[in-house]
Amino acid sequence: MSRKPVPAQAGERSRVEVLFDKPQVLAQLFGQYDQNLVALENRLGVYITARGNRIGLEGTAEQVAIARDVLHDLHNRIQRGEQIDTGLVDASIAMANEPTLDGIVSAERGGTPPIMIRTRKKTIAPRTAAQAYYMRELVTNDMIFALGPAGTGKTYIAVAQAVAQLITGSVQRLILSRPAVEAGEKLGFLPGDMKEKVDPYLRPLYDALYDCLPAEQVERRIASGEIEIAPIAFMRGRTLADAFVILDEAQNTTPAQMKMFLTRFGQNSRMVICGDPNQVDLPGGVKASGLADAVVRLEGVESISMCRFTAADVVRHPIVGRIVEAYEGVGGTG
Repeated sequence: MSRKPVPAQAGERSRVEVLFDKPQVLAQLFGQYDQNLVALENRLGVYITARGNRIGLEGTAEQVAIARDVLHDLHNRIQRGEQIDTGLVDASIAMANEPTLDGIVSAERGGTPPIMIRTRKKTIAPRTAAQAYYMRELVTNDMIFALGPAGTGKTYIAVAQAVAQLITGSVQRLILSRPAVEAGEKLGFLPGDMKEKVDPYLRPLYDALYDCLPAEQVERRIASGEIEIAPIAFMRGRTLADAFVILDEAQNTTPAQMKMFLTRFGQNSRMVICGDPNQVDLPGGVKASGLADAVVRLEGVESISMCRFTAADVVRHPIVGRIVEAYEGVGGTG
């Protein structure tokens, strides 16, 4: 592989060669038509050449060092069974630029990163610094508020951690909930029994579950009561002990609902509250949101963690992050 050099930024130029001892994974590392290497060149301004299992990097010393770490990170991810795409290339670059990651990207070559969630279907590693912090908090605190825009992995990572703890027996139940509030439009009467009426609101939670567990296990565990998916109204009067409890779309709870939900907390439980404070669908907007109220009241309380995400943490298609930034730049949509 050889392409026209990409102009490097000002600074002393450096050249290094990276040697991989497992050339059979290089096709996935490079991507179709070398798209991953092209993305790396474009993002960092380095020039990359590849011959066999040797990859040459040329650019400023800083650019080359980041590119080298990213290549090793991506190579390690492939060996752990992760699928590499340009979105993951972007995420790895962002993490390599983050000074507070404690070696997640530049972990020992060939080793596993210190933060990881293993489920029946996949292994999830952090793609941004905020996700890394969030994963740490999910195993160290009893109650975690995950705040930020769509696409940052708030709910997905929480569900993955909950599934991992359910599999290992750390908790006996997984309870997923969200308010049944329409997002900006009136849906009118929904046909069917109670489950059929509320399932459309809970579909994102089902999607995350099916991504972490085989379908037959999801159905079996739901039937046995190990996994429960229900609107927040169904939580009243209960004590949720020995459970991993997740509240999604928490910005659409009222203060009274939020207080009711938080006080369901029981022994040997963990509770995660996910929401985007700028996407409130309640009449009255942000002022009516139980999430905003809870954050103000509980900030700094022992064993309660606040994890905040921004548009830079969006791990969906890069255009999603740009859309979030555009809307936040004009004062949000709340």
